[in-house]
Amino acid sequence: MLRSGASVLFLAACVLLAACGDRPKIARLSLDAVVLAFGDSLTFGTGASEAASYPSQLERLIGRTVVRAGVPGEVSSAGLARLPQVLEEHHPELLILIHGGNDFLRKLDRNQAVGNLRAMVKLARDKGIAIVVVGVPEPGLLVSTAAFYADIAEEFRLPYEGGILSTVLRDNALKSDLLHPNAEGYRKIAEALAQLLKEAGAI
Repeated sequence: MLRSGASVLFLAACVLLAACGDRPKIARLSLDAVVLAFGDSLTFGTGASEAASYPSQLERLIGRTVVRAGVPGEVSSAGLARLPQVLEEHHPELLILIHGGNDFLRKLDRNQAVGNLRAMVKLARDKGIAIVVVGVPEPGLLVSTAAFYADIAEEFRLPYEGGILSTVLRDNALKSDLLHPNAEGYRKIAEALAQLLKEAGAI
């Protein structure tokens, strides 16, 4: 009986280890790699100086060039239209995608936002660019991340950060206003992404 119980525990441990080992990976970024941070005001760094935006802070953490390609107020359809030119201009090895928040604020069709984000992922993937998806919280008292971001990341087997924006935007000490982090909030976002890249093998 004890042997049987030990076997069950051993098998459970193996399953957990296999699951951890099965997390999506990214090829190690070259030292001269360009990382494209693409999104809206959260990527632009609204609420802090340019040097305190998450792309600038992430650049210092990972030792690679991080391009800050955020447009405040941009909805996902406009982001999808803009992305091809930005990819062509910067030729990134990695795309960090944080988009869709303005679709929520403007109460646009959620299915359209999902389609636009999936199209952005496909566009980058077809060019051989690695991708990280960051989940954006929906407006509301709970400040919880929309579930479809995790679905997209799972569908395309992409590294995913689903909690950091919600964590930051729930904490008034980390915000410059109701919708945007302050410099310390952006620092926490940069640190979370640096850790994700490390775990994915990119750095």
